Amino acid sequence: MRLVLDWFFRQKAIGHKLSFAPNANWFSEALLGSQFLSRGRWDALAEGFTHADGVIGHFSIGRGALANVSLAEAASQFIVAEAKLFSPLSSGVTNARYFNQAARNVACIAYALHQAELEPSRFSSLAFYVLAPREQIEDKQLFAEFTSKPSIREKVSLRVTAYQGSPQAEKHLRWQREWFEPTLERAEIACLAWEDVIEFIRAEDDPFGSDLSKFYKDCCKFNRVQEPDLRAST
Repeated sequence: MRLVLDWFFRQKAIGHKLSFAPNANWFSEALLGSQFLSRGRWDALAEGFTHADGVIGHFSIGRGALANVSLAEAASQFIVAEAKLFSPLSSGVTNARYFNQAARNVACIAYALHQAELEPSRFSSLAFYVLAPREQIEDKQLFAEFTSKPSIREKVSLRVTAYQGSPQAEKHLRWQREWFEPTLERAEIACLAWEDVIEFIRAEDDPFGSDLSKFYKDCCKFNRVQEPDLRAST
């Protein structure tokens, strides 16, 4: 992931989903805040920060936490990327087992926009991408249900409904209506095959792309595991 993001960072805008907007930056292992962070010991439904494999866009790092993301005042790009290699998206958090990794990341994007008071409509590039081997995406359809907008909407709605009757209920409902729903509508949610990304890089920069292709093949060889099929549980 870091090699790929760094390569795109060093290019001018070249018409790829991972292309950087002017003055955009990237960071690996960023912390994304959540609408459902703990508000006190009584909050038994709370969750912690979400770790993002990669983020692209206009933001700063480290306000309030070691590596948390804060969007810039004039931000127009915010992409969260999750890197997978023969492993599934996580199925949930401790206090909400159904709140899978895709729903959680999209909710975190909406929370970041809310915190910065930036309307989703102002973003020219707003997305959550899963980067994974082609066979996981196309042959096994491992992420299709997780990354569908109806599924994400359902999981976030369940998360908000769980607070019904709590002091935070109205606040979460308002966030869902005013920030999450517009963000979900605006954002692109998709899976990108590592093979396709590497082929694109190779066409633009053959020496680097060829080395990256060899490295990817070694990663597949030495990191392959038998991933579970989670489609039936979504």
